[in-house]
Amino acid sequence: MRPTYRIAVVGSGPSGMYALEHLVKNKHVAIDADLFERLPAPWGLVRYGVAPDHPEKKLISNRLYSNIISRANVRYFGNVEIGRDISNTELASWYDGVIYASGANSDNALEIPGEELTGSWSAREFVAWYNGHPDYSHLKFDLSCPRAVIVGNGNVALDVARILTLPIEELRKTDIADHALDALESSRIQEVVILGRRGYKNGAFNNPELEELLHLDNIQVQVEDPEFLTDDESELQKLSWEARRKVETLRQLHKKKAGAVTKRIIFKFLSSPTALLGEDRLQHVQVKHNVPAHVPNGKQRVASDQFTSIDAGILFRATGYRGTPLPELPFDSKKAVIENVHGRVTDNGVVINGIYCTGWIKRGARGVIGTNKQCAGETVACLIDDLRLTNTSRALSPELVLSKIKERKPDFVTLADWLTIDRAEKERGASQKRPRSKLCTTGDMLRIARANSTELG
Repeated sequence: MRPTYRIAVVGSGPSGMYALEHLVKNKHVAIDADLFERLPAPWGLVRYGVAPDHPEKKLISNRLYSNIISRANVRYFGNVEIGRDISNTELASWYDGVIYASGANSDNALEIPGEELTGSWSAREFVAWYNGHPDYSHLKFDLSCPRAVIVGNGNVALDVARILTLPIEELRKTDIADHALDALESSRIQEVVILGRRGYKNGAFNNPELEELLHLDNIQVQVEDPEFLTDDESELQKLSWEARRKVETLRQLHKKKAGAVTKRIIFKFLSSPTALLGEDRLQHVQVKHNVPAHVPNGKQRVASDQFTSIDAGILFRATGYRGTPLPELPFDSKKAVIENVHGRVTDNGVVINGIYCTGWIKRGARGVIGTNKQCAGETVACLIDDLRLTNTSRALSPELVLSKIKERKPDFVTLADWLTIDRAEKERGASQKRPRSKLCTTGDMLRIARANSTELG
């Protein structure tokens, strides 16, 4: 008779939750799983990355994840940081397998002069701030300037542009962090310029996210690209179906007549920032205009010697998230991922038994939430295959692991604690006719959780 194997999953965002789902639902071996999250609250980018005006994405994920985490063979250990509270080597010795789903908590730099100026931010920081991430809630964004610039035109860039331009009445209906709501209410930003180095036919955004801008009544959208109004239909027919849809949406946005225009979003294609300028803070963005190179794939762009300057008091780089090294684990700094083959962690090509990874830390920061399900499936399949080659479990007992965690991190958060935090946030939100009002510091979340524990005790 085969034993019940014990697996640790590090990270409770989409990739970790899908890995957990595959683990507990597999039909080949019996598994108990412990889920580790360094923050008190689970769900990762679903909680701290999805835009607050996208409640449907959060609702579906939260229901699925809540069902998984509530299973009898799953335990939740929040407020426990692997690599600090418990070393990765120790964790590996406690379990039959460890899956790292730690995501990507850095971003790609522009590597241009002036990037360090006050007012120059990553979009990742801004997104985490308005979503109430404890590591970023203390940040102060100066929104007193009339114009903001976003570098990059992917979905995150569109999220940032939308949050900066949405009427405050719309934001009050969401779970946006209270401190962000206060700051945006007094914002003076009237124009958001989105820079993209390629032409309008190669926008990085997805069409559904672009179409959302059609529903912003008092916001004018402009498209700036020399070829945008001159390309004939035969040129567009050479594009993929998906690219043609995005072009059509851009055309609709450009033609759309806004009502009483209060704010403006400008898509500035064929534009690359070359320097950020200012005395002690950002004042101007120097932009180089690119000339399209007419090649078969239509994606290459050639830089010209034409420059302009855009006055702006704040800039967000939305040029992609990037993974960071974890202590004691091999890391590919070029790809910004844990070294792995199909999810099995390797060191110089040699598989490290019992260590796996999934999600952005496995494949790089690309794909949507659903992409993580297939990615996690591949990793878990490898883990299950490896377990089936053994007949014994080397893991510590659940009780011994629990005692060690209590010793290392007495204020860890249980599932019951998280449900108490979740309930408190929803109650706070209900009084404001909002889905929830987030607790945005670790201390506040722990106080709510402990108050409940005291009452129960």
